[in-house]
Amino acid sequence: MTVQKRLFDLALALLLLVPLGIVMAVVTLALLVGQGRPVLYGAERMHAPGHPFTLWKFRTMRPATGDSGVSGGDKAARITGPGRFLRRTRLDELPQLFNILRGDMSFVGPRPPLRQYVEAFPALYAEVLACRPGVTGLATLVFHRHEERILASSASSEDTNRVYMRRCIPRKARLDLIYRRRQSLCLDLAILLRTLAAVARRS
Repeated sequence: MTVQKRLFDLALALLLLVPLGIVMAVVTLALLVGQGRPVLYGAERMHAPGHPFTLWKFRTMRPATGDSGVSGGDKAARITGPGRFLRRTRLDELPQLFNILRGDMSFVGPRPPLRQYVEAFPALYAEVLACRPGVTGLATLVFHRHEERILASSASSEDTNRVYMRRCIPRKARLDLIYRRRQSLCLDLAILLRTLAAVARRS
């Protein structure tokens, strides 16, 4: 990560801290009333091979023992009513503002993967994670809706993981590597603005 990109992340995160802090407070109260505790969900993600961190989100699913892998059709029944709204509007991602302030993530970059996928594709993720992971990115912008549709028909966690590894990881990685080659602050701003526009359309 360049010094300019880190300064951009810090400046934008600090600028957004108060307004988004108010939104997070409102979401927290709504979740306490609508689905109870815990409000936050912390999950291990990787910002480089061998370097995990805890990614924070608002909880959108009922807890389950042995939960692992990405979300597909097998987990759809566990999504709460408030959780559906948070996912559709991407408000569940707001606590990642603190991951950005800590330096775990950037506003724009590849989405941070689970350890199991990094260990399954170490050479690929060594390239992808040369960029700091982001809240949004080129792959998120282009492929997110396609990924949801691809995984929606998966009836088990095994099927979800198999489909994700075969059909999603290679496509997302190609987009992430395009971003890596072309990354600039102008591109980051364009991705952020297009992400906001896409969220507004879905909402």
